[in-house]
Amino acid sequence: MKLNKILYMIVTGMALVSLSGCDKYLDIMPDNRTEINSQENVQALLVSAYPSTDYMLLTEFMADNVDDFGPSNPYYDRFIEQVYNWEDVTESDNEDPESLWEASYGAIAAANLAIQAIERMGGAEATGMQAEMAEALLCRAYNHFILVNMFCKNYNTLTSDSDLGIPYSLEPETTLDPKYERGTVAQVYDLIKKDIEAALPHVSDSYYTVPKYHFNKKAAYAFATRFYLFHEEWQNAVDCADEVLGSEPASMLRDWQYVSTMPQQEQPVVEHYIDATLNCNLLLMTAYSKMGLAWRNYYVYARYSHSNFLAQNEDAIALAALWGGDNTTYYSGIKNYSGTNMNRAIFWKLPYLFEYTDPVAGIGYYRTVYPAFTADETLLSRAEAKILLRDYDGACDDMNLWVSNVARNPKPLTTDSIQTFFNDHADPADPSKTITVSYTTWDVSTVKKHLNPAFSIGKEEELQECMLQALLGLKRIDALGLGLRWFDVKRYGIEIAHRQVNTAGRPITLLDVLTVDDDRRAMQLPRKVRDAGMEPNPRNNK
Repeated sequence: MKLNKILYMIVTGMALVSLSGCDKYLDIMPDNRTEINSQENVQALLVSAYPSTDYMLLTEFMADNVDDFGPSNPYYDRFIEQVYNWEDVTESDNEDPESLWEASYGAIAAANLAIQAIERMGGAEATGMQAEMAEALLCRAYNHFILVNMFCKNYNTLTSDSDLGIPYSLEPETTLDPKYERGTVAQVYDLIKKDIEAALPHVSDSYYTVPKYHFNKKAAYAFATRFYLFHEEWQNAVDCADEVLGSEPASMLRDWQYVSTMPQQEQPVVEHYIDATLNCNLLLMTAYSKMGLAWRNYYVYARYSHSNFLAQNEDAIALAALWGGDNTTYYSGIKNYSGTNMNRAIFWKLPYLFEYTDPVAGIGYYRTVYPAFTADETLLSRAEAKILLRDYDGACDDMNLWVSNVARNPKPLTTDSIQTFFNDHADPADPSKTITVSYTTWDVSTVKKHLNPAFSIGKEEELQECMLQALLGLKRIDALGLGLRWFDVKRYGIEIAHRQVNTAGRPITLLDVLTVDDDRRAMQLPRKVRDAGMEPNPRNNK
């Protein structure tokens, strides 16, 4: 059921911020607003500065992590079909672009109200609310970061000074019909950076009851790591990751060896995955989401699935050969589900939750809890930044740490072994034979794809490019089912083909290709936002 209106409850029983249910999703109505005049009220307000809708379903189904099992499979709807086909979404759903836009700008409104309240009470330093101000700035920055990376082209130093951005909201709106300019991607990134850098020195975990559901210190630096990586500030990304991982990064990672000792049943494993006591989970968020169904042993959206064929030829199982392993060497490997209209190969990650709005009628909303930032992702982001700084040995150290944490007895990765793996090389089982490692085409899946970033990298098959192939492969495995792969597809200009496959997952028909310069890499603004007068994203394709 579509959420027609989202109310942001700041103080129990008092609706302080609401979004218009009509045309202006950035208009904030100042109706029966309670005055925020205490530290406790500011802290309560900031609970609403985190988005209630996630990007994961949109990005996971737009990327190269799913194939189309064809129209004979009945488990899909028009909304997910539009998402998969990179169409301008017109169907309504709790996870559609309009809902993401509403939720993000609603969270931004709450952050701006908190900032305004602190300033009216005398400022962060005078009131002793530096930590609250830091959280508000980080929430404002994070929500804009998601919006700009969903609805705009990826940041790059070549075109972002002219690429369309999204409105950066710096204060609560008090007028009924404000006018907004999109600005540029570069301008949005500059403002995000300003908020992050103003916040970082003052982040504190001291007042949180449950720190993992707020921008605690490690989560803040993990966000900064991702931001600097996307902003092409490689050394800053490394420095911020160091703050997260500390001197013993192994102690920060998800304990997959422990997971292997648990009862191998979905529910206990997914509940453990989002455990707030785990060092690896830096920031947890809740959302209206079907990802706990669409990435599990359910038929929800089963027409579009990550299949065993993809696992064996492109990601989790195929890349295990990089360290001399296969699916059996993972502490907690890919789980295969097959049958009539079902071909899924997944890691158990996100829970399926249901919020009843009417228990008698049995209706309500699908929900999940997901890790917005993890130590594992931060480690791989640091490795990526090191590769781009040409610190290949340091990157190998980080990648080996990640691999040894997810797999039993892996062979160490070295610059030589990585470059050999991603180029034609002798078959270890029969050195007289050569294994040809080609780049993926629509009908032949392999472990590597052409990389076309706007920033400069080494030529294909040279060491840096091979290192990036390995790193992006590990990131793809780590984020499978979490939606982050799409952002790497954008940042590295990876062309991807959406294709129809047979029941075994093998490609049979090319449906469409997302090219390097395809305007559909920037999701179209919601219809009602465009109807209200905001400039739409251009379209140079279908």
